[in-house]
Amino acid sequence: MKKIFLLVAVMATVSTQLLFAQDTKSTALTPLLTSYYDVKDALVKSNSADAATHAGEFLKAVKGVDMKSLPASDMTVFMDLQEKLAFDARHISESRDIAHQREHFANFSVNFFKLAKAVKLTGQPVYYAYCPMKKSYWLSAEAGIKNPYYGSQMLTCGKVTETLNK
Repeated sequence: MKKIFLLVAVMATVSTQLLFAQDTKSTALTPLLTSYYDVKDALVKSNSADAATHAGEFLKAVKGVDMKSLPASDMTVFMDLQEKLAFDARHISESRDIAHQREHFANFSVNFFKLAKAVKLTGQPVYYAYCPMKKSYWLSAEAGIKNPYYGSQMLTCGKVTETLNK
């Protein structure tokens, strides 16, 4: 009986590890998602300096993507969005005006969602949230609302409209 229990426990552990490994599988584009979240989190905190720094990191990452490592379908989608993402990231990185950064973040988020919807960037859920006051969207790793467009003024304003990687 103990041997059967031990065998079942070992099989459960191995299968759980395999599932977890699949969920966290990353691609050459995964660092872009991490950088996007960093920009969003800085805007949630209304920290324009950090938003600029993280947008600069995003810009470096978007320019440094190794196209040869991407599957053809991912490369096509990324190439269509690369300049648009770089444009808004550059504007966010060059400004210390939080309102200006948030204006570019709205378009940045729309284009990044197109990428996230077409290319699996992570095995984890990606939440697409909407702010009715700003009439703009953003992506988040958490289902809880933390609004990057108004920060602490209206931190929980918004709702999740779509979830990727359920």
